[in-house]
Amino acid sequence: MSIWTLIGERLTAIGESVSQFLQKVAARPATPPEMSVAFSIGMIALSAKMAKADGVVSETEIAAFKQVFHVPDHELSAVARVFNLAKQDVAGFEAYAAQMAKLFEPGSTVLEDVLDGLFHIAKADGAFHPGEHGFLEHVAGAFGFSPQDFVRIRARHVVIKNDPYVILGVDHAASLAEIKMRYRNLVRENHPDRHIAAGVPQEMIDLATERLQTINEAYDQIERERAA
Repeated sequence: MSIWTLIGERLTAIGESVSQFLQKVAARPATPPEMSVAFSIGMIALSAKMAKADGVVSETEIAAFKQVFHVPDHELSAVARVFNLAKQDVAGFEAYAAQMAKLFEPGSTVLEDVLDGLFHIAKADGAFHPGEHGFLEHVAGAFGFSPQDFVRIRARHVVIKNDPYVILGVDHAASLAEIKMRYRNLVRENHPDRHIAAGVPQEMIDLATERLQTINEAYDQIERERAA
């Protein structure tokens, strides 16, 4: 049974808002299947809010969501239902973010996956709007990330993407030994096995793998520059 079929079943059973569903899951220990369903529903709901952050939901943003979550055409109705429930829900995106944060440790790399996915949607139309920036900054704070963490995560996507020091979250004046220690910690934290153990969908594991590649490239760039 696919994750999307499970989502459809849960939505049929809950008979309530998305925020109420996430609140119930976060209030008790969840099995891996439950965690995966709750994570996916929360991600879809935040994506719906994200797509409206610049004032309009564009076709490119919807297409970007489909790139993050590889949804078969025959399963799109389940995703559309979550989108519609999120739009109808009186709760704002802050409630979704706070409830998702309770599913994981503050600042978890899984929550970083969520931010990566939301950034992907935000920049899909070729622009990064102030409303989208504010949305993502608030979500990052709700997830337990510091302002410095948010700058580091943003660097992978917009504005200062090519600065390897920002991507690794280290000072330009740091020694190579300090940078190497930070790099090794990031590699360990972002290993796909950690995401698999957290019970998140394959798409989030794919995002973590892409993030790990960016981290590796940033460290390699610094090593080359320091050796020159």
